[in-house]
Parts: sequence; structure tokens; C-alpha cells
Amino acid sequence: MTEGERLKEIRKQNGLTLEAFGARLGVGKQAISKLEKNENKITSQMKKLICREFNVNYDWLEYGTGEMYSDLPKTILGDLCLAYGCDKEDEKLVQAYLESDPDMRAVIKQFLRNLSKKM
Repeated sequence: MTEGERLKEIRKQNGLTLEAFGARLGVGKQAISKLEKNENKITSQMKKLICREFNVNYDWLEYGTGEMYSDLPKTILGDLCLAYGCDKEDEKLVQAYLESDPDMRAVIKQFLRNLSKKM
């Protein structure tokens, strides 16, 4: 399978037209069509954008190896949790805090301040 065929597979798997797929990447449908037909080469920058936007495994897009989709986090919070070695429970707790109203956040912050003073 060529790079262009893999690109087309990503688009089809996401149920997108050439136009909708291109819009998510900031290019027109003509550009996507040429990439899918291997008339133009996919730049490294475009590959990174595709992988980030559609959670695609870079090695799969570049070389056709491995799984199509990456198991890496899709959110900034997921990226941070990965960087700091958080487990799923940590991530859920941080997510719950972020989704809390300001009053609840104030209570949580005060609790953490008091806890840190005791350490």
C-alpha cells in the first residue's frame, strides 16, 4: 500500500469527503486528491498534522508498519499525564477537578494547601 493509499484509508475510515478531510488539515480537496493519487508527496509537516489530527500512528502512515491508529493520548490532559507518569485514576481526578465549578475548586485547593503544610 502506498502512502497515498494509506492517506485515503484514513479519510475513508473517518467517513470524510476530500473536502472535509482537507478542511481539517487546512488544505483544499484538490491537494488531498493529489496526495492520495501519489501525484504529490506528503510532507513531513503534513504527516505530523495528520497523525495528530486523526490519532494515526506515524510509522503506519510513513512506512505502512504497525497499527493504523496510535494508542497515544488525544488530549492535552492525556499528554500531561503521560509526561508525568500519571495513571488513569490520576487523569480522572484531574479531569474532575477541571470540570468542577469555581466553588468546588476553591475547596479542593484549600484542602491541598492544608495537606501540603502537614508534609
